Amino acid sequence: MRLRNISGSREIIGKSEFVVHGAEGKKGNWPGIFGNNNPIHIEIGMGKGRFLMDMAKAHPDINYVGIEKYSSVLLRAIQKMEKEREPLPNVRFIRMDAESVTDVFDREEVGRIYLNFSDPWPKDRHAKRRLPSKEFLARYDLILQKDGHLEFKTDNADLFRFAMGELDAAGWRAKKVTYDLHNDAEMMEGNVMTEYEERFSSKGNPIFKYVIERER
Repeated sequence: MRLRNISGSREIIGKSEFVVHGAEGKKGNWPGIFGNNNPIHIEIGMGKGRFLMDMAKAHPDINYVGIEKYSSVLLRAIQKMEKEREPLPNVRFIRMDAESVTDVFDREEVGRIYLNFSDPWPKDRHAKRRLPSKEFLARYDLILQKDGHLEFKTDNADLFRFAMGELDAAGWRAKKVTYDLHNDAEMMEGNVMTEYEERFSSKGNPIFKYVIERER
């Protein structure tokens, strides 16, 4: 269960140099924020930021933006960044709802999108809120470069089944799929784990993953 209420978290976030404030006004201007024209990759629902920071360390020539809805969770990512010996210049955070992603990134401004262990929203009436839903895929289509792709990992079999079923209607196709990531040598190459992934896989839970792209 994610913590959602930590006293003073919004005040700390509001003062953090690692957080992009007024992100809606940055649409199309991300090179100015990072001070370079490197590719932009985003993680939607970044949690405590481990995956994003590990990716940033491994790929210093790529700019990473982490999006997190809950202040208390984003606070943990900020604290993690502050503990770094040297803050990562290619990482920025945004506190916002994922539904606003097209207000923050311009058309074809993003090279890659990561969804890691997203909230499954198990009730049918909440299907549109699931990050791999066709409604969200339509949003991603607007900001992702034509040759860009999206990577999704989860341990939730029902959510993964739902995600696979959304592709055709949304005009996307699976480039790579695995139903047991940690026993798939090809898909595991270069894999960076999240906190959830490490926890679930250590219990023997299979991790599902797909890499998808738009239909040509």
